[in-house]
Amino acid sequence: MKREIQLPLQTGDLIVGFMVWVILSSLLPFIKQDIAIPTEQLALVTAIPVVLGSVLRVPLGYLTNLLGARTVFLASFACLLAPVWFISEATTYEALLVGGVFLGFGGAVFSVGVTSLPKYYPRERHGFVNGVYGFGNMGTALTTWLAPLAAIAVGWRGAVKLYLVLLAAAIVVNLVLGDRGEPRVKTPIVAQVKAVWRDARLWSLSLFYFVTFGAFVALTVYLPNFLTSHYTLDNVTAGALTSAFIIIAATVRVLGGWLADRHDCFRLLAIVFAALAAGAVVLAVAPGLPVYLAGIYLISVACGIGNGAVFKLVPTYFMDQAGPVNGLVSLWGGLGGFFPPLMLSASMAAFGTNAPGLAAFAALALACLAVVAGMKGKA
Repeated sequence: MKREIQLPLQTGDLIVGFMVWVILSSLLPFIKQDIAIPTEQLALVTAIPVVLGSVLRVPLGYLTNLLGARTVFLASFACLLAPVWFISEATTYEALLVGGVFLGFGGAVFSVGVTSLPKYYPRERHGFVNGVYGFGNMGTALTTWLAPLAAIAVGWRGAVKLYLVLLAAAIVVNLVLGDRGEPRVKTPIVAQVKAVWRDARLWSLSLFYFVTFGAFVALTVYLPNFLTSHYTLDNVTAGALTSAFIIIAATVRVLGGWLADRHDCFRLLAIVFAALAAGAVVLAVAPGLPVYLAGIYLISVACGIGNGAVFKLVPTYFMDQAGPVNGLVSLWGGLGGFFPPLMLSASMAAFGTNAPGLAAFAALALACLAVVAGMKGKA
């Protein structure tokens, strides 16, 4: 019975992890009314959880093969309790940065499910299964929508403390329903990494995920503050529009995995990167909020399909080294979310517009398109 419920259980775990991961970006409009944060540090406060959330994905992927998803999810949720409490009591932006680093455990759990779940399903279903698991990205939407409402009702500190209850509930559920009998892979991590380190496909997939998941994470953390400051929207409306971006990407990710099981992944990825470049151009030239949102949601659809397609290819190429490869690819995806908010903020500070930063992103998407064409020619 426990084997059959691992997909919904681990998808729920990812929802919880991602809900916690984006607490700071979702509540920043409230927090900055209470804590003085230098303007030049606003982007860093929202981006800092991405750092540990990226770096930890490699060891968590390996530990999942070694110990099983149940143990790794339990340990990760336990490690989140202290930083969540610390942030709820913070009085300086330096304290927010410290707590934010350790919120990264919430984002790092992504590599747990993508390593564990393919063990339970035949290869021809891996795209769909990883797409369903990736629906756990919805956790960021839930926080960007619900956290501002909770902050209005009980204050931002009370809203943060509510996540302690959520984490405690997730720990209990995993204790009861987690699979103790998950198949283990005990090959040393050094041997697994050596087997794939020189494989160009690993670094190509890492680049693809750096762009597709990175854009998703970057806009998730960037939009709430940008929409309130640039378009003077209220906090709740900005949170709702950001939630719509996340919901679209998370839902379409399932479709992306399903399509990748049935069609040419490289053709899907070519469409994805062309759409991302077009979306960046739309954002750069948008004359007002409606056109800007059109560009945002075009990027959302492209990110969802791209994320699903990439994680169809990972177990296809690297099933025997799934733990570290999933960790490495998802690490680069997480890091992809760290740089764009800083780049866009720097672009705004230097030029008074996001256009140069968006142009750089469009160029990177087109470079990925060229790599996809090269891989398809060798396939």
